[in-house]
Amino acid sequence: MSDEEHHVELSDDGEPMTYPQQAGTIRENGYIVIKGRPCKVVEVSTTEEDGNAKCYFVGIDIFTGDKLEETVPYSDNCDVPHVNSTEYRLFDISEDGHVILLAQTGITKDLEIPTDDPLFQQIKSGSDEGKELLVTVTSAMGEEKITAFMEIGPE
Repeated sequence: MSDEEHHVELSDDGEPMTYPQQAGTIRENGYIVIKGRPCKVVEVSTTEEDGNAKCYFVGIDIFTGDKLEETVPYSDNCDVPHVNSTEYRLFDISEDGHVILLAQTGITKDLEIPTDDPLFQQIKSGSDEGKELLVTVTSAMGEEKITAFMEIGPE
């Protein structure tokens, strides 16, 4: 995305969902927006064509797992998503993938997790066994997804 095309989208709470970063400074294991999707960078290479350096990025969409690719001039700005991970205590999980989570502040959050997702099966199994679970929710660009969990001991 060239500097002329760069724009900042705001979330519902008025915070920017992305920030600009020069393509040449983005590294593997960082984040980038490719084709409008928040991605974790898994490959970066630099090429020079006709005296112009370009960065080739391969990213994995953090929500869908899709592989996306993009080539950007080295000195142009790219959008980088603000990615946050928050831990919640699992309060309840239903057979249809409806999950109720409890924040440390006492506020509840409702999310859905696909029942065919292996993570759902593991979380459901742990819950059915009466284990206390801490669930990690990753959020970026207005989307949220349960990405991990761990068993917690008695307080």
